[in-house]
This record gives sequence, structure tokens and C-alpha cells, in this order.
Amino acid sequence: MRKLLVVICILAAGLISLLPVQASGDEANVYVIPIKDDVEKGLNAYLDRAIRTAEENNADLIIFDMNTPGGAVDAARDIGNRITKTDVKTVTFVNSWAISAGSYIALHTDEIYMTPNAVMGASAVINQQGNTAGEKAESMWLAAMEAAAKQSGRDPDIAKAMAKGDIDLPELKAKGDLLTLSSDQALKVGYSEGTVKNMDELLERLRYPDANIQTVKSTFAESFARLITNPVVVPILLSIASLGLVLELYSPGFGLPGGMGISALLLFFYGHYAAGLAGYESMILFILGVILIVAEFFLPGGIAGLLGVVAVIGSILMAGGNVVHMAISIIIALFLASVSIIIMVKVFGKRMNIFKRLILTDSTSTESGYVSNVNRLELIGREGITVTALRPSGTVNVDDERLDVVAEGGFIEKDIAVKVVKVEGSRIVVREI
Repeated sequence: MRKLLVVICILAAGLISLLPVQASGDEANVYVIPIKDDVEKGLNAYLDRAIRTAEENNADLIIFDMNTPGGAVDAARDIGNRITKTDVKTVTFVNSWAISAGSYIALHTDEIYMTPNAVMGASAVINQQGNTAGEKAESMWLAAMEAAAKQSGRDPDIAKAMAKGDIDLPELKAKGDLLTLSSDQALKVGYSEGTVKNMDELLERLRYPDANIQTVKSTFAESFARLITNPVVVPILLSIASLGLVLELYSPGFGLPGGMGISALLLFFYGHYAAGLAGYESMILFILGVILIVAEFFLPGGIAGLLGVVAVIGSILMAGGNVVHMAISIIIALFLASVSIIIMVKVFGKRMNIFKRLILTDSTSTESGYVSNVNRLELIGREGITVTALRPSGTVNVDDERLDVVAEGGFIEKDIAVKVVKVEGSRIVVREI
């Protein structure tokens, strides 16, 4: 009997040792990663670094402190994929809003907690004009929301109702409306593990009341990159660049407009590089395009300039990440540049200074003292003898001066008396007497 008890104790100890042990108190490392404001590519770069930092420091838990109205779908997709790749337990703390892309990101974490006034949902995909992005984009996003819900063990119909209004859930919303869950509704349908007032209560609920809390803040470069890569800021930045460079073409020397244009382009590429969107290849392509455009002023044919413009536009598209958004931004910038050129030429009568160095503008007019030939008006009315037959041109001797003339009528024989009747520059017209 005693041996049996020993065996049971050993087996029990072995089973206990196999159970996961949750660190507590000062031994646990909890990393808090804020997800604030719009979801864009710059946020993805910051979250990747923050999650990697937590992994490298053996974090026991990652809490995403979320308050976002949503944002770019492609950025949300990348963030969701990054969260699912980590082995660290993840929790979303909806501290007010998890709208649109925010709800998609939250569904990729292991648990979701909300404050009493928090909401989550309204996840329809829309374009920059605020309209639905089209059937193809809507179908893709609907499938993505459904897959995220299934992955976290939640009801996929609720996720689909967040993304599309015609999903019928009468107990939660009216038909045709997008679903937005309150904290009570989310808890009831299993989209939240609990409602807490603040971060301290959340840590208490998760059994990490005395844990070592580390908040991963974004660096200046990451914050700046988030600003530069914002879909609203990008067209403004490219428009400033195009207007500055166009106005510089009408300015003497190199001044403020050119400096603004170049600075805007440098900010664009720096921000997208810091966000992890632009690589060296896009910047090299941009520099090559500028070189080709400059070379066009010294090479004939126009091929170098065309290739240069294509290279510059291609480099901006490569750096932007989202080709559609970048194409729209480039079109806006080119339109404003075209309008500014028309205004400078038609309204102000300006000409590009750069062409003044390449085009000869001096004229050799009579008013400037230049005469291409002597106008012999004094010959009118004088008489002479044809030295050669005029057929109708030939030679006439007038006062012992041989002149090349043209017969007025047609053919005039040799040694015939003629009279000068008209002088037009170097053309002398004679008539038979």
C-alpha cells in the first residue's frame, strides 16, 4: 500500500510539472503596445518592432491598448498576420474604439476585453471618397473577417455582419445596418472575455496584478513615418513637391520653390523608408529618373526625358505600398502641376527660365540693325542692255554694272534695252523698252 502511494505521488508530481505555469508578481513580463489613431503602414512597422521586442525579452503577455477608428485594409491584414505569428499570449484591450480595421486586428488576438463604453465593429471596407470599395474588395474583406473570427473561435456570422449590412442578425441590429457591438453585446455573443474599467483592473483579471509592465512607445522616426505614410498626407506631400518644382522652372536661379519641392520628395521617401515600405531600389530608381530628365535638356529625341518621367513615377509607386492610393496621389499632383503651368503661361505670361539657357532668343531683325541684303531701290526707273538672254532670269548691264535680274514678261533676247520696274530685296525686275 505504501509503495502504491509513492507511485501515485510520483505520477501526480509528473503531471503537475507538465502543466503550464503562469508567472506572477515581479517574475512576469507584460508588454503594453498602444494601437491609437488610424491604422496605416507606418503602424505596421511600429507594431512589428514592438512585438519583436516583447518576444526577445521573453514576455509572458502582450496587451494591445486599442483606440482606433480603423484605416487601411492592407495594413490591418499585415498587422493581423504578424500577431498570429507570435507565440506570446495576446490580449486586445478595447479602450473606447475598435472600429473597422481595429476590429479585424482584435480578432487575431487570443482574448478581447472592453471598457464599459467601448464599441467594436462597423467594419465595411470603403474607399477614400467614403463609398463602398466595390464588390471585389467587399468580398475579399468579408472572407478575411470571417476567417479571423473562425481562427479565434468566435461566431463568423457576427464578424460578417460587421463588414456587410445585409447579414441578418435581428437580435443585434436592424437589417441593412453594419453591426457595432457594445461591451455588453460583445460579452454576450462571445466577442469579449470581459468588461473592465481600466488597465489595472484588466491586469487583475488576467492575474498579473504585480507584473513588470513595459509600455513599448514608438520612436520619433516611427511616429514621423506614420504621419508621412498617412493616405491623407501622401497626396498633399506629392502636390507640394510637384508645385514647388514647377514654380522653380519659372524662377531665376534656385530658390524657395525648388527647395520646397525637393524637401517634400525627401520627406516622402524618408517616411516610407522608415515605415519599411520603400527600399533602396525605389530610391535608386528615383535618382536614375532625375538624371534622365536632366539629360533630356542636352540630348535630342525626347526618349531620355520620357524614360526619366516613367522612372520617377515608378519609384513613387514602388515606395507607396498601396498602388491604387499612390496612383491617385500622383494623378492629383500631376493635375495641380498642369494647372500651375497653365496659370504661369496664360495669366502671368511667364516662360521657363531653364529654356532661356538652351534656346537662342536673340533676333537679327532690321530694327536691330541687321540687314540680310542691300535693297537697291535707287535702280527703279534706270535703263540698261541685256548681256544675256533673260529666260526669264539673266544679266543686264546698267551704267556699266552687271546685275542679275528677272524679266517681267517672259523671254527677252540679248542686247535688248530694258528698264528696271521693281526691286524686292535682292530680286530686280526689268521690262523690255
